[in-house]
Amino acid sequence: MSDIKTIGLFYGSSTCYTEMAGEKIRNVIGEDRVDFFNIADVPIAQTQGYDYLIFGIPTWDYGELQENWEDIWDDLDSLDLTGKKIALYGLGDQVGYPEWFLDAMGYLHSKLVHRGAIPCGYWPRAGYDFEASKALTPDGNYFVGLALDEENEFQLSDARIQQWCVQVLEEFGL
Repeated sequence: MSDIKTIGLFYGSSTCYTEMAGEKIRNVIGEDRVDFFNIADVPIAQTQGYDYLIFGIPTWDYGELQENWEDIWDDLDSLDLTGKKIALYGLGDQVGYPEWFLDAMGYLHSKLVHRGAIPCGYWPRAGYDFEASKALTPDGNYFVGLALDEENEFQLSDARIQQWCVQVLEEFGL
């Protein structure tokens, strides 16, 4: 029996970018350590089997939830995430939608923390150019998860993912 802790990674994706980012995260952490789930295909209650969770969520248009997340949004209220460590990654467009950059990640963070989750993986705001985001910590210095902009900064994503995964594993204590 292995003592390697398994992480559940749950994502919603309409255009495959959130899924591809999740695949990169899984590859960096190790395929043997990450169970990978599209929330369109599995009940969100499946998160209950993990002590360590990563959630991927894109922001659509004017700060809206991606459709699969919207479909299961109320189901999140039935989860008991007490003591579970979570990390989020979000995708957004800081040029096209600068007033709503990564808002959906902020909504998800708030909902999961209210369910008892212990947030990990906050990411520095420095280096991004946007007007507003509901995914910022109260001091405004960090995002509540990894911030990815595949529209405008795709060339930075791989390095950000690599660095963030190291940070998350450390904060998870793995």
